Amino acid sequence: MSHSVIVIITIIAYFALLMAVSFFASRGSDNSTFFTGNRRNHWALVAFAMIGAAISGVTFISVPGMVVNKGYAYLQMVLGFIVGYFVIAFVLVPLFYRKNLISIYGYLEERFGKSTYRAGAWFFFISKMLGAAVRFFVVCAVLQLLVFSPLHIPFVFNVIVTIALIWLYTVQGGVKTLIWTDTLKSFCLIMSVVLCIYFVAQNLGYSFGELTSAIGDHPTARMFFFDNPKEGTYFWKQFLAGVFMAIATNGLDQDMMQRNLACADTRQSQKNMIVSGIMQFFVIALFLLLGTVLVLFLDAKGISMPDKSDEIFGMVAQHPDVPVVVLVLFVLGLISAAYSAAGSALTSLTTSFTVDILGAHRTQDDAKLTRTRKRVHMAMSCGMGLVIIAFYYLSNQDAISAVYTLASYTYGPILGLFVYGMFWSKPVHDRFVPVVCVAAPCLSWCIQWCLNHFFGYETSFELLIMNAAITVIGLRLLSVGREPAKASA
Repeated sequence: MSHSVIVIITIIAYFALLMAVSFFASRGSDNSTFFTGNRRNHWALVAFAMIGAAISGVTFISVPGMVVNKGYAYLQMVLGFIVGYFVIAFVLVPLFYRKNLISIYGYLEERFGKSTYRAGAWFFFISKMLGAAVRFFVVCAVLQLLVFSPLHIPFVFNVIVTIALIWLYTVQGGVKTLIWTDTLKSFCLIMSVVLCIYFVAQNLGYSFGELTSAIGDHPTARMFFFDNPKEGTYFWKQFLAGVFMAIATNGLDQDMMQRNLACADTRQSQKNMIVSGIMQFFVIALFLLLGTVLVLFLDAKGISMPDKSDEIFGMVAQHPDVPVVVLVLFVLGLISAAYSAAGSALTSLTTSFTVDILGAHRTQDDAKLTRTRKRVHMAMSCGMGLVIIAFYYLSNQDAISAVYTLASYTYGPILGLFVYGMFWSKPVHDRFVPVVCVAAPCLSWCIQWCLNHFFGYETSFELLIMNAAITVIGLRLLSVGREPAKASA
């Protein structure tokens, strides 16, 4: 049986299971179900679902390959994620529940005004649309290589089919469906990685003890980097960036927070955040361990490393010496990560555009709101497909770099807005806030270029912190001459 047929069968089987889960989860759904999941979900279910929610197709492909050049440095950043999750749990979650928000960006309107509210919503919209498209592009590119190109099917058709499948299972149930499909995704991801490690190690003839020793002795297994502050892998740069990256891309991201706000109350949501943050460390560690096992396989077989480290996992999965079950597990993990992440992005984009940008929940009755929401959902699907196609033809940057670069630039102003809103009471000139939000990423890019050009300093994910700090400084300047607010949010 050819690889193309194996991949197609795996996709069909997974999608059939996905649709079954979606059908049962979305029964009796309404607008409240779509936007907030009715806030009746148990924290343990949400916590397990959040493991999968934090992992995209990019993570599944790129993280194992990262060990070639950076070892386990990524875990330094994940340690920062855990601290960031505690901040979200005890600072942001109580605030959002207290205000009973559908979209978390509604806070910005109350604190600053309509211009700031719209600026935050648009920055989320742009960042999520581009970030989700880049993540899903990776999956479409792999499927093109494994399935569509051998069948002489163009990339555009590949994108149309996959986007249509995602639209189909998210159109009705929204957040409630996502929590159950993310639970399925978490199970499939963990199972795929563990079984891939087992089968590849078995092919190499390793016992459990021998595998443990081989991984521990391998140069890719280095986790901590304290020697050179100028490098992007330096511990404190990674750790601090991880703290703020978690806050920005989880606590201040409608896509991620819509799941956390689906818990019954603040206490349950806090439990979910803390447990899912700690579990994420061990899941990412599994991906990195898999990366070392894949490198051991290539070394043992005398196979040269591919030009892009992202290709290592797929290369080993298709190798004739590896059992075909590894290819099935690779495809299963990839599509479970990709479909869930893209479906989640479509749901959050639909929510934010309908609520924040159109304001439809304020002016329309439930029946009309449902029609508007479904039209927006269709438009978001088409928009994402167009961005994926454009990225395929225009970009030559590897996807993991593109995702984090986009996050550093687009989430910086959002982080700055929330930091200022929560820690300073003085109001600002609301109509000028969008100018600050646009200027901050531009200034961050200039500073990043100057540091690298004149001092040889490699700016890593601390670019996000820089971006947010410039936004806060700009807001402080806009507060000059304004009277302090009577009560801080």
